[in-house]
Amino acid sequence: MAQPYTLVGTARPKPERVDDLRRLLLSFVEPTRQEPGCLEYHFHEDRDAPGVFVFYEAWRSKEDLDAHLALPHMRDFWEHRMDYLEQDLEIRWLTMHSPYA
Repeated sequence: MAQPYTLVGTARPKPERVDDLRRLLLSFVEPTRQEPGCLEYHFHEDRDAPGVFVFYEAWRSKEDLDAHLALPHMRDFWEHRMDYLEQDLEIRWLTMHSPYA
């Protein structure tokens, strides 16, 4: 298997949109996990900073991630993300040194 394409993202919502964004991001979890090429998709909330959301994604390839981002609900989220966020998403692209066998 090729090196997974992985990322960690942080979302800092506007205080009045925390619950809305939590519900929206949770709604992405199960459908995303069913997508071809999705190896892992996890959604977290910072224990020390409630309302700060962190997500971890591992994809078989960049093409699989691109296909995910091209889905209508993901395009809609990307287009309207600043309706929810105080600042834009922080995304860190990772190189996995411990892939699954």
